[in-house]
Amino acid sequence: MRNRSNSGVRLDYFQRLINKTILKFQNPITGLFGTTEHDSHAWVRDNVYTIMAVWGIALAYRKNADLDEDLAKAYELEQSVVKLMRGLLRCMMLQVDKLEKFKKTQSTKDCLHAKYSSQTGKTVVGDSEWGHLQIDATSLFILYLAQMTAAGLQIIYTLDEVAFVQNLVFYIETAYRTPDYGVWERGDKTNHGLPELNSSSIGMAKAALEAINEVDLFGARGGPASVIHALPDEAQQCQAILHSMLPRESNSKEIDAALISVISFPAFAVDDIEIIKKTRQEIEDKLMGNYGCRRFLRDGYKTAREDPNRLHYEPWELLAFEKIENQWPMFYAFFILDGLYRGDTESVEKYKALLDPVITRTDDGNLYMPEMYSVPKDKVDMEIRSRDSQKRERTGKMLHLWGQSLFILGRLIDEKFISPGELDPLNRRLITEPRPDVVVQVVVIAEDIMMQSLMAEQGIAVQTVSQVAPIQIYPARVLSQIYSLLGKNKSMGLTGRPSSEIGLLATSKLYILQDQILAFIPQFIDQHQFYLALDIDFLVDTMKNTMEDLARNWRMMGRPTFVCTINTSMLDHNQKLPSSLVGTIKKLQSGYIAGTRVHLGDMGDFVSTSCITKLSFVNTDTQYAGQDSQISDFLGDVLKKACPRPRLLSLGKKASRSYRHSSIRGIVRRSRSIAVNAEDIPALHAQLQQRGVNLGLTSPNSPGPALSFALRKLEKGAKKSRRKGIVETTLPRINTSEELAHPHLKGNGRSPMCTPNRSPVQSPMGSPKAQHRLWPFMDKFNNDSSYNNVDVHELVDQLSQSENLNEQADIIHYLYIKQGPNWDTEVDGKSCTVRELLVELYEKAGHWKQWWLVRHAAGMLKKRVEDLALAATDLLVRQKQLSVGLPPDREKIITGPLPPDELAAIIYESCGDDLSTASLTQEILIYLAMFIRTEPKLFKEMLRMRVGLIIQVMASEMSRLFKCSGEDASDHLLNLSPYELKMMLHHILSGKEFVITTDLEIKTSQSHIVGSVVGERSHLELRETKMPSVTVQSPPSAAGKPEIEDEMEDRQGQWLRRRRLDGALNRVPVGFYTQVWKVLEKCHGLSIGSHFLPHSLTREMTSGEFKFALQVERVLNMIPQPEYRQLMVEALMVTTLLVEGDCRINLSGQVLNVDKIVQQANSIFIKEQNISSEVVNHSTGSAGICLHLYDTAPSGRYGTMSYLARALAVFMNIGDHQNLECNIS
Repeated sequence: MRNRSNSGVRLDYFQRLINKTILKFQNPITGLFGTTEHDSHAWVRDNVYTIMAVWGIALAYRKNADLDEDLAKAYELEQSVVKLMRGLLRCMMLQVDKLEKFKKTQSTKDCLHAKYSSQTGKTVVGDSEWGHLQIDATSLFILYLAQMTAAGLQIIYTLDEVAFVQNLVFYIETAYRTPDYGVWERGDKTNHGLPELNSSSIGMAKAALEAINEVDLFGARGGPASVIHALPDEAQQCQAILHSMLPRESNSKEIDAALISVISFPAFAVDDIEIIKKTRQEIEDKLMGNYGCRRFLRDGYKTAREDPNRLHYEPWELLAFEKIENQWPMFYAFFILDGLYRGDTESVEKYKALLDPVITRTDDGNLYMPEMYSVPKDKVDMEIRSRDSQKRERTGKMLHLWGQSLFILGRLIDEKFISPGELDPLNRRLITEPRPDVVVQVVVIAEDIMMQSLMAEQGIAVQTVSQVAPIQIYPARVLSQIYSLLGKNKSMGLTGRPSSEIGLLATSKLYILQDQILAFIPQFIDQHQFYLALDIDFLVDTMKNTMEDLARNWRMMGRPTFVCTINTSMLDHNQKLPSSLVGTIKKLQSGYIAGTRVHLGDMGDFVSTSCITKLSFVNTDTQYAGQDSQISDFLGDVLKKACPRPRLLSLGKKASRSYRHSSIRGIVRRSRSIAVNAEDIPALHAQLQQRGVNLGLTSPNSPGPALSFALRKLEKGAKKSRRKGIVETTLPRINTSEELAHPHLKGNGRSPMCTPNRSPVQSPMGSPKAQHRLWPFMDKFNNDSSYNNVDVHELVDQLSQSENLNEQADIIHYLYIKQGPNWDTEVDGKSCTVRELLVELYEKAGHWKQWWLVRHAAGMLKKRVEDLALAATDLLVRQKQLSVGLPPDREKIITGPLPPDELAAIIYESCGDDLSTASLTQEILIYLAMFIRTEPKLFKEMLRMRVGLIIQVMASEMSRLFKCSGEDASDHLLNLSPYELKMMLHHILSGKEFVITTDLEIKTSQSHIVGSVVGERSHLELRETKMPSVTVQSPPSAAGKPEIEDEMEDRQGQWLRRRRLDGALNRVPVGFYTQVWKVLEKCHGLSIGSHFLPHSLTREMTSGEFKFALQVERVLNMIPQPEYRQLMVEALMVTTLLVEGDCRINLSGQVLNVDKIVQQANSIFIKEQNISSEVVNHSTGSAGICLHLYDTAPSGRYGTMSYLARALAVFMNIGDHQNLECNIS
């Protein structure tokens, strides 16, 4: 008999330790581990972590076998692992109906349970009796199912089980937008059962999705039917959200020790080394103690001050747990494993030394990992005075199975029985390794020979769709339809993949389906969906961003292949290829675009270098023998050339004469909500006069000349507007048939946005006010006598004779509302419903790029942009709340991710009758999501995106630029193309300036926004400029140069405008909320407007907690005027700086009234500037504050913050406050 080696003896010791401390608790029937011998509750997460040590020792025996029985031991241990994993699988399969519901609802009541009975495998508590939705637990199971299968274990036995696992993938793929209860099962740390979006859940789901993709669950003996598929876009979305959240765990937890499992073993979910280092450092700095890690700050679980008779905490009592949170030694084991995987010997030794004293040694020599250590009740006060100064005592379970398993696993790796790679056969630990540069392969394909010849004229050689055969080109919706078959299983009632969205990464692969190679066009190019793809400039801009996204996010073998088809709808009115499209394709030929390496070529050249996926799940199961016909039918529908419908809307005849006097004329325009009330016009004129008076500040004793100078200036501005062709507008006029046939004709020289009989009106200082028409259309028609005599049949006859889009739009709008979308108009004697007419109107408006009508028709058709829910989620999960609808009456706040249809319903409801704004809202959400993905710095210190206010700000900019009323500005805004609207939004977010130029000056700009469709076009150009303070000066003489007046006009009101923009965008200074928390901690409360922030908030929330920032933001958002809101923010910032810097200030017991501070600053400003009462009356702005104070720079001796600091000094009774100067802006 051979002697046992030293390593074999040591391995036997670990095996005995595992038998006595872990396998002893495994149920022989179900294979599950209860919490203790007397507690049969088996948590999914705990069970997976617990079995890791058993798997590790099995690998060690197989690797270091001295004797034959060592291999037998390895097999026995492996079967214990299989028993556990199959036991968990069985428990979850018993809840298959809940899995199926959850795919559709993402409801906490429809989720899989978090724990089961270790004796029976059944549930142990009700659906609403526990925080069951724990996506990280299900993800951990999937991750280790993949890892163990890759290592050679056979866990899955049947195709039914394969289908169930595939649906588990669907269960976790929405983790990036699904709030859950997290690792600690309580959600919000007040333990009131409020789920949150947790970084630990998102990270574990991302790791599981990447690990399980393309894994054959039958191992080496499997076939196509047993392969699991996970779409790469879901994992990429999880990564984007995870990177944006870390090191924050959730809204209520600024850091959590569980994140070590995400950045390191076992998930390895983060590939950014800097984020990993920052998160690890945050855990060590804020949570590490002498006995382990705190789970999170102010964790009251089983502390001396916790009330054991209730699960939840009162908000005010969370402060009582600060500095006495229990410490969990198992996190030392996590950090040891982290060091072993990083090869950091110093870190391993450090945490081994920390762990050794807290491990319990039993009488028989076994080492036990205790659950946690707590501060004794009699030492709590001393611990609070000096953190980590008191000796703690063991609390909770003497043996914590989860921690015990990680402890043994670390020892096995540290003593070289197994290597780190053996526990990670899928190589997730290499995620941070640098990758070679990605080259994006681009294939441009012409729809037909005509488009091919047009491309050839530009020196661009492309193939047609027929010439790339046998490779088949389809739109993305075909791939979505194919993937809907994935995971279907009739016997278990599983319906397969629930989502219809297909992302960019998925369409950048080639696919093999039944010996055919398929390529797919990205979803954003599909013009059958939302109207954004009708704008070529937008399409080209999105293509550039797409190349960059592909290069940054590509993780798969092979290169990404981007397919773009050029079709007739992309031609301009002259049937030519747009210059922007041609320029972009030629840029692709150079090999670089937007800093990304690209290779433009033919499809056949890229087959060998592309990433190719086999759609092996199609028709692999005999019970789905009909899948072939399903796919064939669907492909036939897509490929079949649509039979051209008879064009029922006439072309070639002028608008009917009766339309001019019809009561329905302008009905589309009257449905809009961005308008100015007629009764507000006198106020507008007063504001215009007031704008002139503003220039006479230093002549308070002679307001007459100042006022006359202002009026002369106003008249000069009107003349300048007329010279530029800028006039007040009405609903955009559509040209006659001759102009439609020859769009290059200028007609009478006016823009089609112009009307001949209107005079220019200067832009008011104020933003366009939202006028809400809350009446439903039917009520309007029933109550308005002007509609009583409308004969719908006469309208149909009128429609058949009209070619004017304004007239057609008004008639179809009236018929749609009055008769309904399914009413048969019998236009020209043909059967045709109102909806069909509306679809044709939408297509016609899209062809002529009449964007105001495109948006309105899209709203009536209830069109929804494909990525709407994803766009909202991109904003929400990056800690940005959303609101849609125009404030104050219809604004609806969105605080969590919603399904697409539900989100669209909220948008349409919030916009009421204004269907154009509903479409505009969807557009802006898409653009905001684009910007936050590519330029997150634009959104720094902005917590809530108020889309309604953003629309008002954009209308205000149009009003300012075109010097027109707010109602006409909304016309200009709605007629901007999607690309122009996107660029305007970007400029507003970035704080850049606009100037107006005209085509008469033959000026071009890379970034311009066009104000009309044909004729003379007014452009908005980007001009980067600092926003100077408007100083007080005497008006120049009437004979002064026009250039001086123009310069003064440009400078006048810039700081007022900046405050309005920042206030509407809810922008605050960096670190603002943390500073407010520090002030609130020292005083009794803050009074802001009619609302109150109490001191008790600091007891409930930490300074870095996102929940606190939301509380402050909620109060600030109650201020209706954006410029006054921004002045309040400045006042709060001054307060924080003064309180922080002056130790003499004692705020104990005081309530700081921020409104009074601002009003006092206004009084000091007026007195110091020696402004007369008459001028003050003319220049009073929002909340009674002088407009000139609003228009003053923040910093400097005469800046607003200096006046606010002096006002605070008066309020606090501080001595000399006359010479205060504030240079903080």
